Amino acid sequence: MRPRSDPHGPRTELVRGSLEILILKALATGPLHGLGIARRVEQLTRGTFEVKAGSLFPALHRLEEGGWLDAEWGESETRRKARFYRLTAAGQKRLRRETGAWRRVALALAQALSAPARG
Repeated sequence: MRPRSDPHGPRTELVRGSLEILILKALATGPLHGLGIARRVEQLTRGTFEVKAGSLFPALHRLEEGGWLDAEWGESETRRKARFYRLTAAGQKRLRRETGAWRRVALALAQALSAPARG
């Protein structure tokens, strides 16, 4: 995943493992094909991250191999053959667990960064 230049702030690098949770979150509302997932991640992050095929498809493969996603072939809105991904029950469980963990990390970082500097 490549950070996108944001007119409202600096480019942001993803923390390791965050692409997978963003993919799971993108699929929480229903099945999507690869391009749809990339677009949904951009929407979810308000354009901060642009997902490229070189990082998206290996992550989808890992999630499918791990049992968190199922995939089947279908037809896209442009009538092209596309692979559609959906969350499995295990994927939904992982999304809930990872969401809690990421919220704790974000809160701890926000607290640490807002603490007055000592020295």
